[in-house]
Amino acid sequence: MSATLLFAGAAGTVTGSHFLFEAGSLRLLLDCGIYQGGRELRERNWQPFPVPPDSIDAVALSHAHIDHTGYLPRLVADGFAGPVYATAPTRDLCAIMLPDSARLMEEEASYRNRKGATRHTPALPLYTEQDAERAVGRIQPLPYGKTQPLAGGARVTLHRAGHILGSALVDVQAGGIRLVFSGDLGRDDPELLIPPADVRETDYLMIESTYGDRLHVEQDPRPSLAAAVHAVAARRGVIVIPAFAVGRTQEVLALLRELEDAGRIPDLPVFVDSPMATDATAIYRKYPNELDADVRQHGERALRPKQLHFTRSVEESKALNTLEGPAIIISASGMATGGRILHHLRNRLPEARNAVLLVGYQGEGTRGRQLQEGAEHVRIFGQDVAVRAEVLKMDGFSAHADADETLAWLRGFARPPRRTFLVHGEEPARTTLAARIRQELGWEVSAPAFGEKATLS
Repeated sequence: MSATLLFAGAAGTVTGSHFLFEAGSLRLLLDCGIYQGGRELRERNWQPFPVPPDSIDAVALSHAHIDHTGYLPRLVADGFAGPVYATAPTRDLCAIMLPDSARLMEEEASYRNRKGATRHTPALPLYTEQDAERAVGRIQPLPYGKTQPLAGGARVTLHRAGHILGSALVDVQAGGIRLVFSGDLGRDDPELLIPPADVRETDYLMIESTYGDRLHVEQDPRPSLAAAVHAVAARRGVIVIPAFAVGRTQEVLALLRELEDAGRIPDLPVFVDSPMATDATAIYRKYPNELDADVRQHGERALRPKQLHFTRSVEESKALNTLEGPAIIISASGMATGGRILHHLRNRLPEARNAVLLVGYQGEGTRGRQLQEGAEHVRIFGQDVAVRAEVLKMDGFSAHADADETLAWLRGFARPPRRTFLVHGEEPARTTLAARIRQELGWEVSAPAFGEKATLS
């Protein structure tokens, strides 16, 4: 039996992950992500889905990040009524992330209607909080290694991916064809989590290529983080860290706690200004067996610097505007595309005593990418904000495998896949990684375009 694979998202970009696998009577959607970044990408969220949502049998999620799950409420609102398979931590994280995404969309639509800043009358959210809650209700927990039967005799199994809590490699078998989808592949020695599982063989492989043309310059982020804390503390500034509420925030907290315990940094007040990050940190504590043994041994203290404060309310967040340094503020979003981090950047960027630490990948078209590339001004809330604060990029925090780590994981296969598809990567990262795979492994590899359909046989 032949099958097809439609690259309906995350092809040539690092957002909007969703891929439609069809074999016989089965229609399985791998990931269901939303597009983030520039307007051209965001407008794809409003385009009709390639197939009627009610014709999709099931969805399998690799992990909870919004670029992999954030379209699910819209899919449900448009008629999808099947099961969604994910690990239990992914389900719990989606339960906070998807409603939060909906609230932000509803607030933005309301703001645009009040200000008349819309090309559509009225401005509408992509989906509502009720849609998000209905979507979460469709998620069925699937433990690592347990095989779930699907329509037409197909089956899906999840394996550990080591990217964020609950992240998974999605392993599908249907009609005599096996497809493995990496989702976002974690590091070979992640700070918080257990490394990705080995996969010995598959017929077809879809793998991310975010860092396909790069190596993580600094494997250990501790020295540069400690140096930044000391430098900013000496000038009594505030360190602002845009960080994904899920994964990166918890990693930063664990490293700050570790550096404090070792006496390598002073015990500074640390504020996590994100209700979602607060809830996500509690979920990380709920699943200690998913954490690396060295982290797990610290128990309740593992993710808790000595002067840790969580701010939930808007009033508590606003109070941080008058906070005197030295201090550390961690807030979302990680690419500075929205959320409370924008208020802190507007407030702290104009002062040279402060610093902004970029502790993750900054997608094309985002404010984070602008800061990373040395912008002298960034646009925030319709105003140009001067960038006088020190901006530091710390690659050692990445939760994605770099090019060498990806090749090392691929070398664990007992035989080459018939074909390897590179997704979730910008150019030239994808084409560079494709060339390395061909040259070093001798595999057949391609970098599919958005909307391309491949036949698997």
